[in-house]
Amino acid sequence: MEAKPVPLTPEGKRKLEEELAYLVNVRRPEVAEKIHSAKMDGDIMENAGYEAAKEEQAMLEGRIAYLENLLRSVVLIENDGQSATVRLGSVVTIQEEGQDDLETYVIVGAAEADPTAGRISNESPLGKALMGRKVGDRVTVMAPGGQMRFILRAVE
Repeated sequence: MEAKPVPLTPEGKRKLEEELAYLVNVRRPEVAEKIHSAKMDGDIMENAGYEAAKEEQAMLEGRIAYLENLLRSVVLIENDGQSATVRLGSVVTIQEEGQDDLETYVIVGAAEADPTAGRISNESPLGKALMGRKVGDRVTVMAPGGQMRFILRAVE
């Protein structure tokens, strides 16, 4: 079965590659040393340090495998600023109806979404509602507190 394409910006791909390199080149040897040290402490059957190190190793190897698989399926998205409609890589500025504040987000794939850093997924309710829209369009999004209405003020 072929892996689902993973849309990432060049920056998002670079961050994941850096994380993978850190985990493989720094964390993996550190955890291996913890396991070795714990083994040196004697009987591994009742060695809490050994068990904790093995658990840490399992979590680490799981994250490494996840990142490797993710990076094999990357499709780069780039924003050339030429589109009048919202698409992956677009920088959008929205305004909630009845509010003065403007909010700016980059529309990214789910793998690099981080709303607190202004990066929302195209699969999120707001991201889905904005995809394909143009400046001046109004969108309605279901939020935990009820419906929210936004006006798309800019697309870059």
